[in-house]
Amino acid sequence: MANLPSRDILYLAVSHDDHAIVASGALSSCGRVRVRLMNLQRILQERFHNALAGLVDDPAPYVAMLKPAQDAKHGDYQANCAMSMAKILGKSPRDVAQTIVARLQIDDLLDPPQIAGPGFINLRVKSDWLAAQLQTCAADARLGVHLADPKKTLVIDFSSPNVAKPMHVGHLRSTIIGDALARLFRFLGHSVVTDNHLGDWGTQFGMLLYGYKHFRDEEALKADPVREMVRLYVLVRKLGGPAEAVEDAPIRASEFSPEQLANSQNVLRAYRDETAKLHAGDDENVRLWRQFMPWCLAEIDKIYQRLDVHFDHTHGESFYNPMLADVVRSLEERGIARKTQDAIGVFLGEEEKPRALIRKRDGAFTYTTSDLATIKYRIDQWHPDAMLYVVDFRQGFHFKNLFDIARRWGVDNIALEHVSFGSVLGPDGKPIKTSEGGAVSLEELLDESVRHAAKKYAEICKEREDRGEETPNLSPDEVDQINSAVGYGAVKYADLSQNRESDYVFNWDKMLATDGNTATYMQYAYVRNQSILRKAGVDSATLRSRPPLPLLASPYERALTFQLLKFEEALDAAGLDYRPHLITSYLWDLSKVYSGFNHNCHVINAETPELRQSRLLLCDVTARVIQKGLELLGIRTPERM
Repeated sequence: MANLPSRDILYLAVSHDDHAIVASGALSSCGRVRVRLMNLQRILQERFHNALAGLVDDPAPYVAMLKPAQDAKHGDYQANCAMSMAKILGKSPRDVAQTIVARLQIDDLLDPPQIAGPGFINLRVKSDWLAAQLQTCAADARLGVHLADPKKTLVIDFSSPNVAKPMHVGHLRSTIIGDALARLFRFLGHSVVTDNHLGDWGTQFGMLLYGYKHFRDEEALKADPVREMVRLYVLVRKLGGPAEAVEDAPIRASEFSPEQLANSQNVLRAYRDETAKLHAGDDENVRLWRQFMPWCLAEIDKIYQRLDVHFDHTHGESFYNPMLADVVRSLEERGIARKTQDAIGVFLGEEEKPRALIRKRDGAFTYTTSDLATIKYRIDQWHPDAMLYVVDFRQGFHFKNLFDIARRWGVDNIALEHVSFGSVLGPDGKPIKTSEGGAVSLEELLDESVRHAAKKYAEICKEREDRGEETPNLSPDEVDQINSAVGYGAVKYADLSQNRESDYVFNWDKMLATDGNTATYMQYAYVRNQSILRKAGVDSATLRSRPPLPLLASPYERALTFQLLKFEEALDAAGLDYRPHLITSYLWDLSKVYSGFNHNCHVINAETPELRQSRLLLCDVTARVIQKGLELLGIRTPERM
């Protein structure tokens, strides 16, 4: 089996067609990904790679030291490699920096490099090069972002709720992060297959079957079948809880009376038997399962429609059930699995204890068996280069085991990645709960987001009216659409603006703020630009078909142009390690730079017609980049607010 390279940035190879470079990254763990032209940092890294070749054996770690400058007065980029190279070359850092500068071929891109301090190399991009690039970008429907070459096929597994109960806030992050990654990689030109791996066949259905047969309320079932399913699930889970707790930790037996524990063990055994019967094809259980499924799926689909989340495939665990016996047989034949106390477990190497069970003593299969069947099916059907599992951090051990077993089973040359994430917390720093102690449903959360957005919208309109300012004359339907876009956008952006591995605290006021790094602020920035273009009477189609060469007459115009041209760089960085928050960080930086431009540069009343057209072009490209960035996060941009 081939070893997969690290996802750290590595400089693997260089080609000279159109400033193309080949760099490894998140996708290059299953092959190389070509990035071209508009990723300025990569272009400069190529030039530095050429300059350092021959000075050191491996330029890669020194090339990686070229990064955006922290202070604009030092330039746009800074290379700090001379100090590290000096130790190897036996020269002073400044002498090494001078040697590097002399070997650099960057006259077409940069002003003459400046050496500062002990050997820092400060780099400033030529303003006329920036202007020419933005003119090209403005005429491009993709805003200068090139399609991936070569194109890769990715399977992204996300959301994956258990359908026996409504989706709750715990499903929020997987759904939103997975959707954003799918949108990002599709825009970058890769072939993406989204697969919602529903929990529709496991122990939770054994609980429902047992609950339905013993505790169902017929009237409640007729009135609201989903709510009755939830009640039965919660009830049976509670009844079997003591037995499960003692099974996991025998020391806890003293917490329960003998009678309570015996009753709980009977329930636990009974619903596991129901699960095993379902898996074995029992007529009654399969019939009931088919009765339950439409109720459950209808509720889940309502949430996806509201979130504008779509899947290419929705394959529940039941889909893989016919394949599970073959998975067990294959693992046994390869010597990876064997019997252990009447069950069948996977043993890797000389392990005395099984790494995982793939068939229980009662004959029921496990999540591991189903996940292995899923991997095989996806390989056979879609031939992916990578499979991404967007699942919370608590499943880390399961996926480590799963991937180890898959490799041993023969899954090779395919990247298997657990894209983990932290929890959504309430103000008390604990996972969000209802007043009754249960997890908040996603439906409740989305309803609340729209209510908060409507309240915020009404407050802003009143404040403007009190100041004598105009407010848009919108129909009730338009207002409702704005409130939905703002409310849902606030929830998504608040999540995606966090490093996915971190927990974050859910706070409505921060989410809906009209300043700061929020979706509402970004949506407002887009609307403000559209308003400028409307007031100027500009035909955006004409502006884009024959864009003027921008006149970077002030530092604010140059700074905005430079930031706009870093869009592809931000998307590449977000895709490199599956971190959508790097897109939100870019948008936040762009909004701050645009604010400086907006406050210091007259647009409609610019000094000359040429300058007016140039600044209108900057406004248009800014609006387009904001809109596309938010679209990649699954967030809509209203035309008026």
